Amino acid sequence: MWELFTEPSNIVFSISLSLMLMFAALECILLFLGGGSQSVFDQLLPEDTSLSELHPAQDPSLFTKVFDWLYLGKLPIFIWLIIFLSTYGLSGLILQGLFERITGYLLSGWLISPACLFLCMPIVRFNAKMAEKIMPKDETTAIHIEELIGRTGTIILGDARINSPAQAKVQDQFGQTHYVLVEPAADEVLPQGQNVVLVEKTRVGFQATRL
Repeated sequence: MWELFTEPSNIVFSISLSLMLMFAALECILLFLGGGSQSVFDQLLPEDTSLSELHPAQDPSLFTKVFDWLYLGKLPIFIWLIIFLSTYGLSGLILQGLFERITGYLLSGWLISPACLFLCMPIVRFNAKMAEKIMPKDETTAIHIEELIGRTGTIILGDARINSPAQAKVQDQFGQTHYVLVEPAADEVLPQGQNVVLVEKTRVGFQATRL
């Protein structure tokens, strides 16, 4: 096995397994220190970056289907990379070992490297799917502000007029209370104490109608 690992034609697979071990060691160190690779990435990202805009699910294209099929985005990126690198490296070495046992020769690295990249993808998907099932899920009650559209609330401070919003209290689907600015959707006055329905997001808050 060590001879296969050091063969020049297997250098891509050897590098993949070496990187996998480095990533796995780094993940263990970060977890031991109380964090993880995902938290490190979160700290490196700008605070105003909208991750939802970067997620492939927002772009209904071929890349979306490929990413979803490979379970990209459903696992922490370090975990997915560890799965991919280990699967790719081991698949390449196993194929080379079988070919050498049958023919006595090794395939050229220029041929086996890209071929193995495609051949190992179903195994990567299977392994990522299994890992996604056993990974602990992060439950959160955080919502996007647009999710309040359609919710009912009560104006608690001031009278709402067009271009003169008032403060309203709204509960989301998790029972959490949000305080937002509302103004009427039509040319009317929504007095304090009025129950309203949020109908549209605006630059400063929401447009609302009487309940």
